[in-house]
Amino acid sequence: MGILRLGYSHVRVTDLAEAKHHYANTLGLYEMKAEGNKVWYKGWDEWDHHSVVLEEGGVGLVKFGFKVQYEDDIADIENKAATFGVKTERFSAGENAEVGDGLRIFTPSEHVFEIYHQMTPVSTEVGTHNPEAFPRHLVGVGVPGLDHALITAPNPKLMEDMLREVLDFYTTEKVVTDLTDDADTMAVWMSPNPSNSIHQLAVLGGPAGKLHHFAFQLDNWNDVGHAADLFSMDDVSIDIGPTRHGITRGQTVYFFDPSGNRNEVFAGGYKSYPDRPMIKWTADQLGKAIFYHARELNERFTNVLT
Repeated sequence: MGILRLGYSHVRVTDLAEAKHHYANTLGLYEMKAEGNKVWYKGWDEWDHHSVVLEEGGVGLVKFGFKVQYEDDIADIENKAATFGVKTERFSAGENAEVGDGLRIFTPSEHVFEIYHQMTPVSTEVGTHNPEAFPRHLVGVGVPGLDHALITAPNPKLMEDMLREVLDFYTTEKVVTDLTDDADTMAVWMSPNPSNSIHQLAVLGGPAGKLHHFAFQLDNWNDVGHAADLFSMDDVSIDIGPTRHGITRGQTVYFFDPSGNRNEVFAGGYKSYPDRPMIKWTADQLGKAIFYHARELNERFTNVLT
């Protein structure tokens, strides 16, 4: 099977107390563990121990974790990485809190991906026996869980190849310079095979090792608008939104945590399948592709990275 989904985002923050207020009180994540300069969170509808790790000391991405279905998938991915020419190393249970043995991949984009099978299971907040639709006492936005992430890379096509050949992702949408056969790839949106998620990871042309954003699930337009209201109440810096993407067709608000890491709440979007024809957008339509209503990019969206 291979990759099931994006399991966790581990990011640095400049002030842990400020960050905890943002992720716990505004977004409504549940604190699962705190130790030293780190804190671990999950959303109310997530069943593994955590999906977000905050580490005090700087800004930006430390690493992503991707969960695989079977233990043997780790060795399979290790072999594919060796064939592709990507550096890897094994890590042991206990190196990451509540995470079992796994494989660390050092990507061509200079990001760190951790591949694992086991994480300490916990219950969703509504349980699995005759559950309610949502917890009665949600805090803030009350995000159900982690959705996807976007990183930058000097060579998005090389990252697309690695994700496809090593992790068995497939491309749902991409931005190209033009529609000729030799067009350059500017950005890709990709999902694990055979997931029908519209994307788990996107890669945009840009500096190596940078985080553009990581996103949280919401159900619908109303939830996206409600989240924007709460961001204003809590003086959260909004990048753009509420609006819709052309790419993915999802509804969105982009905003910043107190350290300057960009977050997103994301709802809607169509279901994708490996046999669905890939959608291509050309560079001259990039504004519409990213922000369907305004049809132009704001300067922060492409220049602010952590």
